Parts: sequence; C-alpha cells; structure tokens
Amino acid sequence: MEDMTLRAIRILREADLVLAEDTRTSGILLKHFDISQHLMSHHKFNEHGTSASIVERLKAGQTVALISDAGTPGISDPGFFLVREAIAAGVEVQTLPGATACIPALVSSGLPCDRFCFEGFLPQKKGRQTHLESLRDEVRTMVFYESPYRLMKTLQQFATIFGNERQVCVCREISKVHEECVRGTLEDAIRHFTEKPPKGEIVIVVAGKMKEKKPKTISL
Repeated sequence: MEDMTLRAIRILREADLVLAEDTRTSGILLKHFDISQHLMSHHKFNEHGTSASIVERLKAGQTVALISDAGTPGISDPGFFLVREAIAAGVEVQTLPGATACIPALVSSGLPCDRFCFEGFLPQKKGRQTHLESLRDEVRTMVFYESPYRLMKTLQQFATIFGNERQVCVCREISKVHEECVRGTLEDAIRHFTEKPPKGEIVIVVAGKMKEKKPKTISL
C-alpha cells in the first residue's frame, strides 16, 4: 500500500472506469484509499473480447484506468493488447510510474545493471530448452519471473546451461512484508531453496557470461 503514488490515487479517483485483473484484489486497494469508481474485470482470458468496447468508451471521451494485481500492466500482465488497440484508435495513453518487481530486483542483486535483458516468464514446455540455449552466451544481466513451484527446476536448468558457478540473485516478495534476496552462485541458490522451499512471487537475476580475456602476445 505504501508504494502507491499520489498521482495514481488522483487518476483512479478521476477515472470513469477502472479495469482490474481481479476485482476482488483491486477492490481492497481502492477501498483502502477510499476510491469508489466502477470496477470491471480485464484479464488475459477476456481482454480480446472486451477491448473493443473499452476503446469505444475512450473514443467517447471517458477516462479509463488499468491496474493489475501486482506490478505494472503489460509487463508479464494483461495490458499490451488494450494499449495497442487504444493507440491504433488515436486514444492518448499515459503510463504512470509505479510498483514493479523487475527493476528493484535488478538493482538489489548487486549484478551489473547498466545493460540488462528482461526475459519475463520462460516457456513452460515447448521451446523452453531452445530459448535457454539461446541465452548461453548472453553477456548482459538477465532478469526472469518465476513461480515458486517451478523455481527449483528453473535454477537447475540454469546451472546446466550457465554453469554452477554463475552468479545469481533470487528475490521474492518484492515490496512486501517478507521480502528476501538470496545471492551467490547457482549452486548456492539451489542448496538454499532445497533446505528452505520458496514462497511468494519470484524474480531471478542471473549474471551474464563473462567475456573471455584474450591472452597477451609479445612480438619479438
């Protein structure tokens, strides 16, 4: 609740309609800030069916706010499709800075964050191994989202692809009461979560591949 911005509170109070991933979850947030605007469900299972009518509301002059259960809409959350359709219809789209797990985890990791790549959730089955292989030689810091139920499998796959000694930071429950960052090698992280099963929402930050130093040569 403390990560809410004053601007976000104002926009939600002014909006004609608030789109929420889960109206029950978002209802708690709105009630906390005494916001009583109409809530409507907008999630990955219905966004293709509801976006057209929402765009018509926007074209008619209404202000619509889109929020997700946690993090930023469109970043591994519903939102991209509606934003694309609104822009195509000539509707102004404004993004409010707010809570997101990616950047805090990256900065807290202690790994280089001047250049990084965001991978989000890996494919669960088809294409997963191929995608991981494509990242074998990635030199930038890599950021992944993961479920606590798949964390161990993912860390073990990372160890196979990147090596046991690759540096990693596993962050969970970013901005919540039980926030925790586990830093070390992939081998360290696997050992830690074997002894202490993970809970909550997970962000994995993996160091990129170190550039090999070319041996110095002396010409005589």
